[in-house]
Amino acid sequence: MTKNILLSGVGGQGTITAAKMLTFGLMEAGYDVKMSEIHGMSQRGGDVVSQVRYSKEKVFSPVIEKGTADIVVSFEEMEALRTLEYLKPDGAVVVNEEKIPSMTVLTGAEEYADDIIPEIKKAVDRVYAFNASGMAEDLGNVKAANVILLGALVKLMGLEDIDWEDIIRKNVKEKFVDLNLKAFQAGRDAVK
Repeated sequence: MTKNILLSGVGGQGTITAAKMLTFGLMEAGYDVKMSEIHGMSQRGGDVVSQVRYSKEKVFSPVIEKGTADIVVSFEEMEALRTLEYLKPDGAVVVNEEKIPSMTVLTGAEEYADDIIPEIKKAVDRVYAFNASGMAEDLGNVKAANVILLGALVKLMGLEDIDWEDIIRKNVKEKFVDLNLKAFQAGRDAVK
């Protein structure tokens, strides 16, 4: 059976990097994996969405249809709300409790919603909301929030038997490996 994971964030948060590490880990574990990316002016604070579909069987398309994502991982609160329509009824949401105004908010085309996490919890039974950015800052670099969210996702997916340490070592600069290994573990620990 194919599993669908949607990751969403704002440009610069490492959404695509986390999706690529997830993809590499799944491929090394023998899954057929398809990944797609959508960049909405991502380098200038626009929306970024990565879709990862995997299975032991052949996966034919990288695109996740609305209402079919097993897990939505959002690197920012508004992006969680915006991509919630992709979640299937019994799916789970992992959300970084951080508010980063996207370009549409900064230009006034859209307003940043209040009380996003409570709104998501009304719509979804399984919500894992925590401040990954604050946790990463405590570890020494706020940019490791993406790996914290990846760690949480891996635990929820039950894919902890994959050699994630090796995947991290292959995908981050050597001087940041220890930080990212700690971040990955912090994300796993954040999911109870």
